[in-house]
Amino acid sequence: MSSRKSRSRQSGSSRINDDQILDLVTKLQQLLPETRNRRSEKVSAAKALQETCNYIKSLHREVDDLSERLSELLETTDTTQAAIIRNLLMQ
Repeated sequence: MSSRKSRSRQSGSSRINDDQILDLVTKLQQLLPETRNRRSEKVSAAKALQETCNYIKSLHREVDDLSERLSELLETTDTTQAAIIRNLLMQ
């Protein structure tokens, strides 16, 4: 028995059909800055998923970079300013 058949039996009624997958891929494409303006261009689901993964990775790198820069900023400011910045971030 193939793994696809066994998965479909296990998932029962929660199985996602092709139309739902296409709808989800379209929604993903609308969230990505690179593909948001290419509405007329057809992109494969695999390409859309790859672009989504790349975008999420870039967001992670950006968060890491910003966190590092913030840590450096907090280390170089006086205690009062650092406390104000921390309070602003917690809001």
